[in-house]
Amino acid sequence: MCSLIYFYDSVLIMDNDGERLYAKYYDDTYPTVKEQKAFEKNIFNKTHRTDSEIALLEGLTVVYKSNIDLYFYVIGSSHENELMLMSVLNCLFDSLSQMLRKNVEKRALLENMEGLFLAVDEIVDGGVILESDPQQVVHRVALRGDDVPLTEQTVTQVREYSHSSLSAVYLSISFSLSFG
Repeated sequence: MCSLIYFYDSVLIMDNDGERLYAKYYDDTYPTVKEQKAFEKNIFNKTHRTDSEIALLEGLTVVYKSNIDLYFYVIGSSHENELMLMSVLNCLFDSLSQMLRKNVEKRALLENMEGLFLAVDEIVDGGVILESDPQQVVHRVALRGDDVPLTEQTVTQVREYSHSSLSAVYLSISFSLSFG
């Protein structure tokens, strides 16, 4: 039986020393941080010296990609479609590449972790794949980034917001006086 909903178990990003930079687990296969770290070390040891894009480890399918000093992993069950897992990986990588202006490296990623969190949330929800188009992900992340509270905006952003709000009110009043 073919499932039209694809799941994955986790997404990981590690540096070139095998240290976790980002990890999101969607199941209880590795319930404790200690078990997660052991699993991540095992994955890194198996994949960091190879050029392939897929591995089977502990009954899981692992698709991965490396770039400069980062390793990206998407992990699903052994029954999941590898192409779907790879599309999630590619979507995440391409989205980050666009958001970081093709500067996908550890320092740039650490400076933009909020964008990473938002991108992963746009791509997957509870392990269910929602989006695989990086253009859509980047667009949605940009929209969500516009909803910054006034307390976290710069003076210029607040001035522009107030100017556009006052202009809209002025136009509304002018319109109602003209036709009212």
